[in-house]
Amino acid sequence: MAMASPSTLFISPQNLSSNCSSLFYYSPKFPTFRTKKLSSLSLTNTTAKPRRLSVSASRSLQALIFDCDGVILESEHLHRQAYNDAFAHFNVRCPPSSQPLNWDLEFYDVLQNLIGGGKPKMRWYFKEHGWPSSILFETPPESDEERAKLIDTLQDWKTERYKEIIKSGTVETRPGVLRLMDEAKAAGKMLAVCSAATKSSVVLCLENLIGMERFKGLDCFLAGDDVKEKKPDPLIYLTAAKRLGVSEKDCLVVEDSVIGLQAATKAGMSCVITYTSSTADQDFTDSIAIYPDLSNVRLSDLELLLQNAVAAK
Repeated sequence: MAMASPSTLFISPQNLSSNCSSLFYYSPKFPTFRTKKLSSLSLTNTTAKPRRLSVSASRSLQALIFDCDGVILESEHLHRQAYNDAFAHFNVRCPPSSQPLNWDLEFYDVLQNLIGGGKPKMRWYFKEHGWPSSILFETPPESDEERAKLIDTLQDWKTERYKEIIKSGTVETRPGVLRLMDEAKAAGKMLAVCSAATKSSVVLCLENLIGMERFKGLDCFLAGDDVKEKKPDPLIYLTAAKRLGVSEKDCLVVEDSVIGLQAATKAGMSCVITYTSSTADQDFTDSIAIYPDLSNVRLSDLELLLQNAVAAK
């Protein structure tokens, strides 16, 4: 066991392979296991045997709430493909470019972590870079009505394209998600999904990826269409707590990005992060745990995390 500082205790997991990219750490602020990239740590000894930390079981976890994109499935590259296909289909050209708009991977990683929801993404982009010409409008739309029509048309086409990709059968859930959902339901916990994406696209994902039985068994399901404000606004999580009939402090949210984390914490909920390649470098200080995925996370782990987070407050 290597002491890195008075405030951080590093623990080396057994059977840590040479290509493993993260370690677990323990913080006195939240006495829980979390992960940090090896590149951000400086350790002199990581060969000590791990010590088990004993914490009494918690009964405060009543509802487990999942985001969809990035949590249930790693979907952002699929969304980016669908947006670019829509821009090409409608020949969307932002001045002064004569070529259809194309969001590259590096830019989209920034955009999708800055703005939640498809329509807000496009509206923000066009406000920043200029409203485009297209086969819908030969000259850039100037009225609010024309701009809304452009955004709505692009989003509707993009959503249909995204559905085609999801239906292709090549997309799978992220590791551990289905097992954790099943554990929660078996333990009598309430289960919810709250996504900023359009309802039709989220329904399609859930039906195809978690299955109809799990989807129908959700105690609450909210999409971007159901709330007036998108993440990082907390409204979607506050609405979920109200529909579930539980206190925000008894909910635990699973998110993948800082936008979702902000929405959860502003709602007064604790949040764990299961990051993706596009969100791994974000600041997740306000989360109570960080995981590369949920493959080794059990419901009992989350109950302990929530108990410790509530106690720390």
